[in-house]
Amino acid sequence: MGSRIRALRLERGLSQESLALESGVARNQLIQMEHGRRGVLIERVYDIAEALGVSVNEIVVDDPAATAQR
Repeated sequence: MGSRIRALRLERGLSQESLALESGVARNQLIQMEHGRRGVLIERVYDIAEALGVSVNEIVVDDPAATAQR
């Protein structure tokens, strides 16, 4: 999930700092999440998704389009 957060963040041209500020997640936590060193609370997933302008599904599923087709 951390790699999806990182990919979505980079697609939008956001720095870790700006995503942290937008989502309310501490920058250090975000760094650890992106590198898979820290689990992610579902509440934080919602906050991060909102800050990125995506659905939670786009963060937790590697290929959201495949899930939507099921």
